[in-house]
Amino acid sequence: MIPPDTLPRLLRRNAAGMGGQPAMREKRHGIWQTLTWAEYDALVRRLALGLAAHGFAPGDRLAVMGDNRTRLYAALLAAQSLGGVGMALWPDAEPEAVAAELRQARVRVAVAEDREQLGKLLAVKAQLPALELIVSLDPRAARQHAAPWLTEFAALEKTGETADGTGTDAALGDGRPDDPALLLCRTGGPGVLLTHGNLIAAARAIAAAETVRPEDETLCWLPMAWIGDALYTFTLGLFVGFTCNCPENPETARRDLREIGPSFLAAPPAAWDGFLADIEDRATNNTHLKRAAFAAARAVAEPAELRRTAGEPSTFGQRLGLAAAERLVFGPMRDRVGLARVRWAHTGGTPLAPDLWRRVRMLGINLKQSYGPAELAGIATVQPDNPVAPDTLGLPAPGVELRVAPDGEVLARGDTVCRGYDNLGAADTALGADGWWHTGDAGELDQRGRLIVLDRMAHLGTLADGSRFVPRTVEGRLRHSRLIDDALVFGDGRPFVGAIIAPSRIGIAEWAAREGMPGVPLAELVALPALRAAIREEIRACNAVLPAAAQVRRFVLLDRPIDTPDIESRLDRARLRRLATARLAEQIERLFLDPTGDTEVPDAGGRVARADLTVEEVDTTVPQREPAHA
Repeated sequence: MIPPDTLPRLLRRNAAGMGGQPAMREKRHGIWQTLTWAEYDALVRRLALGLAAHGFAPGDRLAVMGDNRTRLYAALLAAQSLGGVGMALWPDAEPEAVAAELRQARVRVAVAEDREQLGKLLAVKAQLPALELIVSLDPRAARQHAAPWLTEFAALEKTGETADGTGTDAALGDGRPDDPALLLCRTGGPGVLLTHGNLIAAARAIAAAETVRPEDETLCWLPMAWIGDALYTFTLGLFVGFTCNCPENPETARRDLREIGPSFLAAPPAAWDGFLADIEDRATNNTHLKRAAFAAARAVAEPAELRRTAGEPSTFGQRLGLAAAERLVFGPMRDRVGLARVRWAHTGGTPLAPDLWRRVRMLGINLKQSYGPAELAGIATVQPDNPVAPDTLGLPAPGVELRVAPDGEVLARGDTVCRGYDNLGAADTALGADGWWHTGDAGELDQRGRLIVLDRMAHLGTLADGSRFVPRTVEGRLRHSRLIDDALVFGDGRPFVGAIIAPSRIGIAEWAAREGMPGVPLAELVALPALRAAIREEIRACNAVLPAAAQVRRFVLLDRPIDTPDIESRLDRARLRRLATARLAEQIERLFLDPTGDTEVPDAGGRVARADLTVEEVDTTVPQREPAHA
């Protein structure tokens, strides 16, 4: 029996026991192409033997570049079958960032999905003496550039097929459980080294916490460079044996999701915001009868969700009303966005506003927040089905121990803790002498042992008078408002807390419609004193539930949502904060220096848009109203 202790051995186990069942699907030119477990295993074997023929050896690194593709996942497994390490780069990374990542990781082989990714590699190849082989999935792109170090994917397969059975398969050792398997890259920082054992332990923890079956389907739509994809599709799929589906491209992912109807789903908060906006927009822009039906269903579901999260029982009449709302309204709505079959869903990476979390769950989606830095293989805690405390991230996952150090830092211990950080091939570690991993996050454990993450330790703020405040807590409260898309708060070393407020396109459009101004552009609306007054009232309502030191005294209202220049910044709030802080440095300073005036705000393309960004004062007396959230 094959011991399931490395990722390639999981693949071989599945091929032996479920050979004819679908392992991977990929949509090409509108048609789903299926690869069974036996075919997947054979593909990985051919690739591994092809790599071995090119001298790929234990400890070598292979990088893939592109969107979610069956052949890219197979390339990672092929490298691991030879005792090597796989890594995925962010698909929208610029050539300079690609060169830096490949140089730091000392990558020997790189696999490019298409002409665009190949072009990046060709542009920086001269800077990468360790990069000995480039493989292109696009044969036409490869044929345009004749070079001894460039080959087509099919040619690499052919080399492996020719070598098969000649004795070279002795190189296929499948690695060892404590060998590094994946290197997760981070722009501007060292990568995280995860072993086969780390990843399998994380998959085992999810399988213990949730119902996952071999007949399940899920969508591979998270970037391959993110721990979310490495865990919830790549590793968990191998561990359980379900089918992973790769969309045709990121632009069609939502449509492909509807075709697949996944059994479970992992997605960042922005995706859930998009799902919710889609469903609510369909309900709003519909016939009067259907709008009334949605309002009636929501009136039943909102108190039902509050009872569920509190663990309170429902009466027979309440259950009957909820069943009718589910069958007549919420079920069909979920079906239209591809979520009808989802048994459970996880979200993580950035904080999810409690109001958004409740509104998604109200629709019948069993959405749960999880906490899982890349250093912990993507899973450390997960919320239970019920009861749930929305401000916590749940209990430690099976096999994970958590505690909070005297200085407030969250520490973790268990089989999911990574090997360390990759620094030019050497592993640096943040593992304490007592065996606990220092996460760098500030947090608390409540009386039931549920984790509350406050913010990064480095982001905790101290006002000039010594008072402490937690930026992420304030930002989360501000995002409760339907008028606010996002907020960044500042005040470390300052006399008070100030906020940069990004307007919500949907929420402010709803406000404008109520005020008799439908269709007015967002840039014009944010200049209106009436909207600024409404935003000010929202902030005052949020201040009412914050400690005095954390209350927002001044704010700047932007004329557009905060830019997320790349995929990584949409998934990593710490990176988003760094980029936004640099871009909005002038506005941040004006929060504390100049209470009035205009400023120039360059957009992502370098153009300059004139906007009235008056710094607004906030009256901190307690208002007699709640934030305007739906």
